[in-house]
Amino acid sequence: MKNMTKKTIASGEALKLAVVGHTNTGKTSILRTLLRDVYFGEVKNEAATTRHVEQARLTDSQTGEVLVALYDTPGLEDASGLMDWLEDNTASRRDGIERLQQFLASDIAQGAASVASQGYDLQGDDYSQEAKVIRQLLASDMAIYVVDAREPVLGKYKDELAILSWAAIPVMPVFNFTDSQDANIDEWQTMLARRNLHISTRFDSVAFEFEDEMRLWKNLATMLTHSEMLEQLMARRTENWAQLYDEAHIIIADFLLNVAAFVREIGEDDDPMPVLQQMQEAVRQSERTMQHGLLNLYKFYDNAVAATPLELQAYQQDPFDPELLKSYGIRTTSGAAAGALLGLGIDAAALGTTLGLGAAIGGIAGGLLSNTSSIADKITGVKRLYIDPATLTLLATRSIDLLTALRHRGHAATDATQLLYKGHQGEKNSFETFNDDDVSKEKHPITVWPPHKLPSELKKARGKPQWSSLSSGKSEQAQLLRADMAWSLSGKLQSYKQES
Repeated sequence: MKNMTKKTIASGEALKLAVVGHTNTGKTSILRTLLRDVYFGEVKNEAATTRHVEQARLTDSQTGEVLVALYDTPGLEDASGLMDWLEDNTASRRDGIERLQQFLASDIAQGAASVASQGYDLQGDDYSQEAKVIRQLLASDMAIYVVDAREPVLGKYKDELAILSWAAIPVMPVFNFTDSQDANIDEWQTMLARRNLHISTRFDSVAFEFEDEMRLWKNLATMLTHSEMLEQLMARRTENWAQLYDEAHIIIADFLLNVAAFVREIGEDDDPMPVLQQMQEAVRQSERTMQHGLLNLYKFYDNAVAATPLELQAYQQDPFDPELLKSYGIRTTSGAAAGALLGLGIDAAALGTTLGLGAAIGGIAGGLLSNTSSIADKITGVKRLYIDPATLTLLATRSIDLLTALRHRGHAATDATQLLYKGHQGEKNSFETFNDDDVSKEKHPITVWPPHKLPSELKKARGKPQWSSLSSGKSEQAQLLRADMAWSLSGKLQSYKQES
């Protein structure tokens, strides 16, 4: 039994943190989100999913040093029954650790199968799952007690807290599923205060907030004599979170430049439709690649195990759908089909004077425009097709929306509809349709910039077809050529639309 008793954490030692709580409160879910790992453990909407203690580690991303060892424990299933046993079979004059150790030495802590092999019958009393939790608790420096904030305050939870208090280590309640309208946090905090548990925190494993995670670690640190490891963890994770944000904007900026520089040439009398369709499909594929890049960056994976935002209509909808442009409040020029700027509907500041093609393809929608601005092109009968500013604006906006959603999605989320951030709940709220009589766009900043005010980097890309792998087919070379401009554009993307 001496081996089960932990030593007080010393300066420089990794923190051993037990994650405990009633069955099906989301302990594994919280660990998935803290670890940024959609594959850790098993998450099901049923009791006793975790049957054994599982360990995971949080390390310093630069040095590899283990800062926190996390222990996912089975759910407490019958704390009230265990409390009755402890009251009947252990002496109240002993301290809590001694009483828990006496329980661990008893037959009922060994499990029905183990005891049956020795010829005994537990007669229905099997507290082997609780025993696993208590063993880990006694070997840990501290614990977080996961509370499903949607649950009412019941007697069984009070018994769980009483048993946990006997382990004589700091215990901090953590409220999960706080984003639910059924949350009962006030009632829980009243009950916890009566048990001298005055430090608690909120951490929703589905509707993630980075600030909530930092608050979790900070509150834990206040309960320790030596908190250097947690302080180091907070500093490193804050640094890594900011770095991910920068890298994500580089991915988006690179994608936009690749599309903006995309150009195809056709002859004066050529039918533009086949080329238009080819360009549209190339852009669709490029956007999907960019989305995958963001998913992988934030460790969400597009497979059957972990649902991803790519299942959401908001991110799957065809970027060349005229109705999608309307839903983002993007107006088209007079006389052009909705969703396209053709012929004279070109941003002259970006492309120069346009000499035609609008008449050639009439009312074709699809987010493409022509540019025959050079005299040489006019003489040779060459026409150039580009992706129009409206479509570029739409692609930029929903890329940023996807990034925002990923940054607020916990790794325990299993439903694709759980991705949308609060500020974007329900597509109707974010993607309203604006008529000509609506108020100015400045009052309704849906897009990252007005379509007629593309950033200078995208305007410059118009004259650099070699920057686009969609034009040249040379992916690595094109990416190197636009690298500096992608860095510049990424900074503007961050300033255009800061997250709330």
